[in-house]
Amino acid sequence: MSEDANGDEQPDEEVQEVASFILSQDPDGKRMARVFRDTFDQLYDGQRTGRFRIDQLMKTEKAHFGSLIEINLQRELKFLDGDKLDYKIADHEVDSKYSHTGAWMLPGESFDEIVLVSVADDKNAIWSVGLVRVTKENRRSSANRDRKTSLNQLGRSRILWLFRDQPMQPNALQLLSPEAVRAIMDPRKSGQARINELFRQATNVRLSRNIIATVGQQSDYMKRVRYNGGARSALRPEGHIILGGDYRAQTNIAQGLGATVPEPGEFVSVQVVPADPHNGSLIDGSWWRLKNDDDRITVDAPIIR
Repeated sequence: MSEDANGDEQPDEEVQEVASFILSQDPDGKRMARVFRDTFDQLYDGQRTGRFRIDQLMKTEKAHFGSLIEINLQRELKFLDGDKLDYKIADHEVDSKYSHTGAWMLPGESFDEIVLVSVADDKNAIWSVGLVRVTKENRRSSANRDRKTSLNQLGRSRILWLFRDQPMQPNALQLLSPEAVRAIMDPRKSGQARINELFRQATNVRLSRNIIATVGQQSDYMKRVRYNGGARSALRPEGHIILGGDYRAQTNIAQGLGATVPEPGEFVSVQVVPADPHNGSLIDGSWWRLKNDDDRITVDAPIIR
C-alpha cells in the first residue's frame, strides 16, 4: 500500500499484478488445495511411518514444511525462480513464507518486498494464501536473534487474501474420535485388519488413498480394499459397501443413497439395508438405503460392480 497526497491508502499495483497472475493459474484454488494436502502427506510419509498428525513429527520435520510448500507451489503453478527471492511472478520478486500459526518470520531480504504468506490447518482441513508488501509500517520494529521480524497489526490487516480458510481434502484420521483411531491403528493388528477397521469406523467419510496407505502400511494397500479377501469381502456381512470415486456407477450409488460422494482417488464406506422399490439406490438388482440407528443387519450387503 502507498498513500496519496491526502493520506489515503492506494492499492499496490505490483501486488495486484502478482495476485492476478496467481489467480489466472488457479482461479478456484483447487490446485493450491491439492498442494497443501499433498505436502502434509509427503511430510507424514504415512505408508512407511503410520503418522498422520503434525504433532507426530520431529521439530526439524515441522520446520521443513515451509520449504516443501515453497517448492510444491512453484512446481504446481509454474512460478519462475527469483533473482534474490524465492519466485519471480508477473516479473516481480516474491518471497514465500509459511507458518502453521500465521506468525510468519520475515528476514531482512524480504523488507519492502512482496511476500506470499500461507497457513494451513490439517485437523480442520483448511488453508489460506495471501500477499503483502513488507514495508516499514507493516512490520514490527523488534527482531529476534536471527534478525527476523513479523507483520504488525497493520501489516496483517493489509494482507490481500487470495483464498481464506478454503477447504482441502480432509484427513479422515483427524476427524475420528481418539477411541476410533486407537481401534484402527492398533499395532497388534495386521495391515488388512487395520484397513477393515478403518472402513468399519469411518463410515460416510471421504477416505483418500493416502489414508488407506497410512493405516495399512503395506505396498499393496489398494489390494486390501477389494473383494476376494479385502475389506469389501470382510465387511459385507456387517452391511458395508465401499464406494470408489473413480467409478461413475459407484458415485451414482452414493448420490442415490444420499451418502457422502467420494472424489476421484477416494472411497466412502456406508452401511446399507434392503429398501422398498424406488426408495434409496438400485444396487446389483435390488433396492438399498442407508442403515438407521434402529436397523439391524440381517443380510449381507450387495456386491458393488
